[in-house]
Amino acid sequence: MRRVALAMAAVLVLLTAGATAVGLAGGATAAPLTKVLVFSKTAGFRHSSIPQGISAIQQLGAANGFTVTATEDAAQFSTANLAQYQAVVWLSTTGDVLDANQQSAFESYINGGGGYVGVHAAADTEYDWPWYGTLVGAWFSSHPAIQQANVRIEDSTNPSTSHLPATWTRTDEWYNYRTNPRANVHVLANLDEASYTGGTMGDHPITWCGQLGAGRSWYTGLGHTEESYADPNFTRMLLGGIRIAAGAVASSCGTVITPPTTTQPPQSTVISLRSRANNRYVTAENGGTAALIANRTTIGTQEQFERVDLGGGNIALRAKINGRLVCAENGGAAALIANRTTAGAWETFQLINNSDGTVSLRATVNNRYVTAENAGAAALIANRTAIGAWEKFDLL
Repeated sequence: MRRVALAMAAVLVLLTAGATAVGLAGGATAAPLTKVLVFSKTAGFRHSSIPQGISAIQQLGAANGFTVTATEDAAQFSTANLAQYQAVVWLSTTGDVLDANQQSAFESYINGGGGYVGVHAAADTEYDWPWYGTLVGAWFSSHPAIQQANVRIEDSTNPSTSHLPATWTRTDEWYNYRTNPRANVHVLANLDEASYTGGTMGDHPITWCGQLGAGRSWYTGLGHTEESYADPNFTRMLLGGIRIAAGAVASSCGTVITPPTTTQPPQSTVISLRSRANNRYVTAENGGTAALIANRTTIGTQEQFERVDLGGGNIALRAKINGRLVCAENGGAAALIANRTTAGAWETFQLINNSDGTVSLRATVNNRYVTAENAGAAALIANRTAIGAWEKFDLL
């Protein structure tokens, strides 16, 4: 932590010295940036880098003349309270974090000229709120292991990316998205999928911006690691994004954001799964209150699931017995259980069609295959790296 703190101090020196240049990179200042809200509530996976992210943004504010309020209280999303902020940073939020009234207040805030900054898991948030999907640009689908990759800068004049090299090599967790946002946003940077393993998009935008109503949106998929917030290239990019969203600098982000196809209601069908390991049906044990296990010889309500197609080969499974989505609990480290109301990374699975007619499920949260542990004698868990008999199911 001491090394991170020292690095952050160095970042602030660089940013303070270069504040004027960054502010003018996109043109004349349009409005003063005075107050920013950082929102980091999580209802799914929680990133360990959130405290570092909050600290970095607070220090950016101290060095560049704006105050920062950090909160995980969704009640802050009221029309009156949001009006005091030029931008709201959604810092690695996950899951369903706002209720209907709070969503309405935020929509009014953006449509009325407010600014949105999404960082990393902001794309793993509010899957049942189509307007938010439009605002963020694309929802999270999956990610490989943390590794080094090349980020290619597409817009070298934008205030958030003008300081970066044409090819920026860094280590992070690289998100794949359910849809390619390029047609609906202004792309600032993309990933070179040849420079790392696990990219699934081909053309792979990773940082973008746009305009929704009178408001502005800026998003980056970077920022998973704690070290990101001690990287002057990253924090200077984030500062530029905050200024763009706040309307404090002119920029090339005038693209009007239009709804992605993922805003259409997902289609569902009722299925059952039979494990090849023991020819038993997967059940949402105890009415869905216990972990899933393949131990039933007949199909009843507990053995029926709605297969919700999320696009791109991704599905969610909703247990008929309780109407809850199956979750790879604890980021895949614990047994599967039907206990969630919305589909985020932990509730999203890649459906694999095997050559023998069976299917396998790979959890997007950790890229591990679901297995009928102990040949079906123990609860299902997403912890396998290869497909064998225990990882195969008949889809009925």
